Amino acid sequence: MTARSRAVLSSPWSEGSDLAVETRSARAELTADVTKAAGLGEPARVALTVHLPNPTPTHAEPVVCFAKPGAGYSRGYFTVDLPGPAKGAQAEWHAARGWIFVSVDHLGVGESSQHAPEKLDFSTVAAASRAAEQEVLRRLAKGSLAPGFPAVRNPVRIGIGQSMGGCLTVVQQGRYHGYDGIAVLGYGAVRTDLPARPGMPPLVLPWLVRDPLLGEPLAVLNTAALAEASTEPLAKFGSTIAWALHYDDIDPAIVERDLARYDAGLATGAAQHNRDAPPWASLTLPGTVAQACITPGTIAPDAAAVRVAGGDGRARRDPRPARRAARLPLRPLG
Repeated sequence: MTARSRAVLSSPWSEGSDLAVETRSARAELTADVTKAAGLGEPARVALTVHLPNPTPTHAEPVVCFAKPGAGYSRGYFTVDLPGPAKGAQAEWHAARGWIFVSVDHLGVGESSQHAPEKLDFSTVAAASRAAEQEVLRRLAKGSLAPGFPAVRNPVRIGIGQSMGGCLTVVQQGRYHGYDGIAVLGYGAVRTDLPARPGMPPLVLPWLVRDPLLGEPLAVLNTAALAEASTEPLAKFGSTIAWALHYDDIDPAIVERDLARYDAGLATGAAQHNRDAPPWASLTLPGTVAQACITPGTIAPDAAAVRVAGGDGRARRDPRPARRAARLPLRPLG
């Protein structure tokens, strides 16, 4: 594989590997060539942002954390100072406490390459992310990730993911066992139900098969439940899920800006759309994963193969629906 190279401002992109790097203060913007790992028969790349701590060692063991966003979000979910009552990005918060924090755009998301939606299944997306993360670890071990940043060898490796990102973190760990621990946030490998605002009918989403036949209509597994459910929550999906994703102290204008794309409809394979998205969002999705990740038990075999500490107390073991108390904050606590 050949590295991309380009000049951005006064910072050159490094050459001689599968990673193109633009360095800035305390962070590096990366593009990893994952063509071989993805196996799509076409060029594929994964975009990442690495937030770097002060190079002076502050912990006995260095920590590298790989973070993956949920459906409708990009790696900006972790890197952007999100609007709202708090200040600072989650990635910056962790880097200030000594972690190397790597935010990842899945294939088909944000600034990563776009592909036909039916090609972006669980195996392909997980393999691409793993290849990109391995290249980051290789560069860290060589001391070549960013000028002046020392080599980091044998770090503690953590994988975290929000919603769909949690789903794919489980899949990646179950297959490749590359993390020393994982945090699965806002997703349950047994079952994930979005809580509904009090007084609203429950939100019933279609359960789609994980392995659809090419050229065939998607098979829906819970047709009876869908037929009995109210269609009101789905008519304005963004408004419906607002209560599940945002706390009540968030400015309604911010919530509307964040979730308007759900009412407008998310897309697959249309990279140009992401230029119009908020900096924390993605208007494109990895099609097959996004369609099937909400189906109960769809990643049960992958979760069963995980042999490290992980989860959020419910993510892999508790079949009960998510409660309001489990709603994810958009910012780190502390």
